[in-house]
Amino acid sequence: MIRTRLTQRLGLDLPIMLAPMALAGGGELAAACAEAGAFGLVGGGYGDLDWTRREWGVLTRRLANTPAAQHAGCGFITWKLDQDATALDWVLDQPLLPKAVFLSFGDPRPYAARIARAGVRLICQIQTLAQLPLAIEAGAEVVVVQGGEAGGHGAAVATARSTMVFVPEAKDWLAANAPDVLLLGAGGIADGRGLAALLMLGADGALVGSRLWASREGLAAQSAKEQAVMADGDATARSAIFDILRRKDWPGEYDFRALRNAIHREWEGREAELRGDPAAARAEFDEGAAQGDYTRANVTVGEATGLIRDLPGAGEIVQRMAAEAQTCLSRASLLIT
Repeated sequence: MIRTRLTQRLGLDLPIMLAPMALAGGGELAAACAEAGAFGLVGGGYGDLDWTRREWGVLTRRLANTPAAQHAGCGFITWKLDQDATALDWVLDQPLLPKAVFLSFGDPRPYAARIARAGVRLICQIQTLAQLPLAIEAGAEVVVVQGGEAGGHGAAVATARSTMVFVPEAKDWLAANAPDVLLLGAGGIADGRGLAALLMLGADGALVGSRLWASREGLAAQSAKEQAVMADGDATARSAIFDILRRKDWPGEYDFRALRNAIHREWEGREAELRGDPAAARAEFDEGAAQGDYTRANVTVGEATGLIRDLPGAGEIVQRMAAEAQTCLSRASLLIT
């Protein structure tokens, strides 16, 4: 068993946390991760109250009165909370209280006090080193540094950091300024080799998205998951194209990684034109999404798609990752003579 500050402080068996993926990471996926010894986060995403109620209810029915209930929380897109924080307030008032709230993509400080009053841990995800002091000011107990390899939303391609460099740089900053704060790495982590590498870089664990998106419990369509299995890491790109097509008005400092398909290739390098007159392309996208045609609809995975080769249950995935990481770390000692 791998022991880190994350496993010790949160009482976990595995140094792994499920990324709270909007519209894909529901209650069944979060519960499965928690039951397997990782930390599960429901993707509250865009702050839709009905979605949050439904998926937190799914998790509650599965985990209530079990030890795994101590290993579950909920995540939100911070700039959407700025528009409507009803879903956050609702989840903080539930009998099964989330053990952590995860905030990313915006300033967490306006929400820190209400999360703290509820006795809930705050986890902040950052995309640049400049955001790290803001997370500490907000009272984050755990900071996640997200590399540009990650699927879905992250720092725009012009400023996206690499997980390999971002993690140790953030670790050094925390060691000097906030040594008790835990550090997780995210972006491109899909197997035990990636988890072991993060631990060697100084992280306390991994936040895992794409690999768990492609699980039995993930809410993405089965045919979309199968596309991810067939793809390699060269097949993804970061851009604003799918946000424009999906009518998602994200701030300009973020964009979206997904598989490059026919509709994405059609608009690469033409985003301004697409923004100016999106109607026909949106109709094509909408039709593709309705029909499950992923030459037109998005498959939301990161560069780790090249390491996804099957679609098992989430519990099997996280336990396999931890076992592989333990093997890697044991072998590392053989390199020293």
